[in-house]
Amino acid sequence: MIRLAAATYPLDWFADWSAYEAKLTDWIAQAAGHGAQILLFPEYGAMELASIADVDAADLSAATRAVSEALPRATKILSGLARAHGVHILAPSGPVFEGGRLVNRAALLTPTGGVAHQDKQIMTPWEVAPWDVAGNGPLTVFETALGRIAVLICYDCEFPLLARQLTEAGADLLLIPSATETVAGYSRVRIGAMARALEGQCFTAMASLTGRYPLEAVDVNHGAAGIFCPPDTGLPEDGIIASATLDEPCWCYGDLDLSLLDTARRGGGVRTRADWPLSADRAVTRMRLA
Repeated sequence: MIRLAAATYPLDWFADWSAYEAKLTDWIAQAAGHGAQILLFPEYGAMELASIADVDAADLSAATRAVSEALPRATKILSGLARAHGVHILAPSGPVFEGGRLVNRAALLTPTGGVAHQDKQIMTPWEVAPWDVAGNGPLTVFETALGRIAVLICYDCEFPLLARQLTEAGADLLLIPSATETVAGYSRVRIGAMARALEGQCFTAMASLTGRYPLEAVDVNHGAAGIFCPPDTGLPEDGIIASATLDEPCWCYGDLDLSLLDTARRGGGVRTRADWPLSADRAVTRMRLA
């Protein structure tokens, strides 16, 4: 059994690094204290690092550069907390300059000091312009002590073929950090997360930003964490393991039994994971009816 904690996370404005470290230390200690082994933070949660550099909140370019420069130090802090508490952490994602391109990157940190990352694949229209964030690959399935984990950042979870590649490569848990400006955006990610769990017969978990913040990229945020599964044998009939209240900062906890995925895949009511190839390359015709 794996206990996962997914965050509905508010951004704060910090006076210095010690204030940032104190906040993250408190959040991580709380989740670890409740027995969580995997901690999921949201997309663009790292944007609060801009406050430490004391940038002009109206200058998106300066804020982006400041966060990119601060992320290695933040990753080091979070990696230390992962080791101290014996947990896996998907860190808050943030903008990173990679080979002259701006990408959206989330670091996966292990209790033994391992550091890896996943970049977002497909950008929303606002990320494309005016922010100029670019998709960057590859997709990765991380072999961990807790199982095979993959990451789809926000909008990525709305594309079934991305998730399909990961589940075909063996992923049993898809982590979905998100940042959504509207309730409609939150709903799209939540529906996508639930659909990916259904199709791939896997667990999915989403984390969300919430609240207002004086930076253009994350000025308004609505969302709630949730943990989902295929609605099948031995699992919740509505596909919801846990769901937080909209816009209420908290950890959302769920217990994941990977053996139940095998039960559903082998002897459940349907075989969506195995039957996926039957849906491919079907001929489509058009028929005019009087």
